[in-house]
Amino acid sequence: MSEKMGSLFRAKREEMNLSLKEVENATSIRMVYLQAIEEGRALQLLSSVYALGFIRQYAQFLGLEVDRLNREFPEAFRLPQEKQDFAYGIGTLEMRGSPQGRARWIPNLGWGFLSFLLVLAAWYFGKMIGAF
Repeated sequence: MSEKMGSLFRAKREEMNLSLKEVENATSIRMVYLQAIEEGRALQLLSSVYALGFIRQYAQFLGLEVDRLNREFPEAFRLPQEKQDFAYGIGTLEMRGSPQGRARWIPNLGWGFLSFLLVLAAWYFGKMIGAF
């Protein structure tokens, strides 16, 4: 983000006789981030998506045309392409162990045994009352 755009925001805010605290209350953008926008260092404090959203919201609050700002300061409205550190492949999923570090088949074995007991009990009680 450029300092020129930040100084434009500051000048417009001062022209409207607003303090940063008043802008914070009206926009729900924390004062630290408003200061960063006015100083041209919003991308140093925020992720690019949040910075872009806060810049647009602040510009709309001040009555500035977002489209005009986008034409004059395209670098402030361009989201950088963030490189993905890893790929989601089948190998990644297979290499992962269970979260607790124990075998995953133990709970399945328990549920299977419980199901077997339930079927066995149903058969036994059915035989006792003469249903089978």
